[in-house]
Amino acid sequence: MEARKPIKRKVREGVVVSNKMQNTVTVRVNRSLRHPHLQKVVIRGKKYYAHHENKEIAVGAKVRIIETRPLSKLKRWRVLEVIS
Repeated sequence: MEARKPIKRKVREGVVVSNKMQNTVTVRVNRSLRHPHLQKVVIRGKKYYAHHENKEIAVGAKVRIIETRPLSKLKRWRVLEVIS
């Protein structure tokens, strides 16, 4: 039996905006891009639901999340580490 290759998983950094659910935090990930016509820098954001066992992450904490298998209807990410 041959060894399986490790899976390349997406990693994102964002800020926790909600921790009111059990074992779940909501993380907002911002990205900046240049507007095609106006040439101004525009900030776009997206919210992800991330799994975290302990309810120790406070709102406003910067975290790194990693892609994983589907854990519920909307949860496809888990918290990898708390940065600050």
